[in-house]
Amino acid sequence: MTTPMTYPGVYLAELQSSQHPITGVATSITAFVGPAAWGPVNSPQTCFTWTDYVRTFGGLSSSSTMSYAVYQFFQNGGGTAIVIRVTKDDGKAEAATLTLPGQGSAVVLEAASTGQLGDSLQATVDNQGVADTTKQWNLTVQNTATGVTERYLNITTDTTSSKSLAQQLQSSVLVQVKSGGDQLPDPTPSGQPVQGQDGNDGSPITDTELDAVVQAGGALATVDLFNILCLLPALGSDVGENPLTDAVDLCVNRRAMLLVDPPSAWGTVDTAKTGMANPPVTGQKAANAAMYFPRVTATDPLTGLPGTYSSCGAVAGVWASTDSARGVWKAPAGTIASLPGGMYPAVLMTDDQNGELNPLGLNCLRTFPVIGPVVWGARTLLGSDAAESQWKYIPVRRTALYIEESLRRGTQWVVFEPNAEPLWSSIRLNVGAFMQGLYRQGAFAGATPSQAYLVKCDAENNPPDQVALGIVNILVGFAPLYPAEFVLISIEQLQLAS
Repeated sequence: MTTPMTYPGVYLAELQSSQHPITGVATSITAFVGPAAWGPVNSPQTCFTWTDYVRTFGGLSSSSTMSYAVYQFFQNGGGTAIVIRVTKDDGKAEAATLTLPGQGSAVVLEAASTGQLGDSLQATVDNQGVADTTKQWNLTVQNTATGVTERYLNITTDTTSSKSLAQQLQSSVLVQVKSGGDQLPDPTPSGQPVQGQDGNDGSPITDTELDAVVQAGGALATVDLFNILCLLPALGSDVGENPLTDAVDLCVNRRAMLLVDPPSAWGTVDTAKTGMANPPVTGQKAANAAMYFPRVTATDPLTGLPGTYSSCGAVAGVWASTDSARGVWKAPAGTIASLPGGMYPAVLMTDDQNGELNPLGLNCLRTFPVIGPVVWGARTLLGSDAAESQWKYIPVRRTALYIEESLRRGTQWVVFEPNAEPLWSSIRLNVGAFMQGLYRQGAFAGATPSQAYLVKCDAENNPPDQVALGIVNILVGFAPLYPAEFVLISIEQLQLAS
């Protein structure tokens, strides 16, 4: 509103800036969907470290394929994981219970989630430092399998108090009140903590449960942003057609990439080559998917014995570490894309065998002398030579998705603004600044900005009929950096002049 000028003097007015800086989104937030030993069900939880996963989902479990995938994700440089625990809703999964010592009506605690891991819970009652031992008590709960421990002081039998058992356990990730919250338990005899019992994992999950999470309206659809998706089935199973179809549909809609694990039956190069005649994901949506062969072998920290695991978690970690070090436009492959942590490809292959799979769009995990195990491929599942797709390479596709999502979020201010040259000029300024920033980081090919990217928003691509419909058209183009997949070295002999 203009300030009324009623007296001679200087008037100040603050003008709105035409600059709306666009911030690039994250590129390697990885969503994991699968079975876990513990934790909330169908509820996305963000884990920034392996310790976060252990606290929320119970750590490694021999029956949880997802636990090993997340473990290898963090081992290989992953930074942010969104984890969704899936269980089979058949009524067989049970939460463990702990009955505290006492006379008459006992205090009964229940594990915060279903699963056999609840049997590892231990509870101890004491009155150390308690002012009124007739109404107050202390509780210590520990998960002996993960080491997570919680202690609650001065719990009162007054259920209306903020210090009541129910109120204090609201923040617990281990237990909740099942009954007797107004009772006063007896101190636990020294060295005899109450042990959890009757926890049950229920039946192994199926495609039905996985599909429910990734389909439209599922738990993953509520996540604001993820860039990579890993689906982990029940132990000894492969992800079926329906979950893969819905997962890749979600990735296309959310501008993310799906890491597809090869079927477990692909145990040799020949079976993988035969299987790629009918790959798990086909059509144009396969540009948002990638697959790596073979699976990985590593020593199981739980048993000390070698085991074979899905490679998606390890590869997602390599993607994340490459993004952090070089940018999303750098192919997450090559001698710098190593697989640490004692992981090795489950199938060793020669260059010729690699050459049979690479043209089919199947990336390989290789082991080389001195260098060790590495990711040795950077193609999408639309990256076969026969497809001749512009989205042949993973870094090209991921760069486009990164730009799309960043501009979608960074241009929200445009909505409902007057659709005319002042708006178009502001759009060119802000989108151009974003693209110029990427150019300076080396994200595009081209010797000059005009060769590297294009931002167009003017009267030419916004004719009157489009303006009348309330549409503003923004054309953004970029020259992608293609990975040097094949290096040709020509050598000739020179004759020295006499």
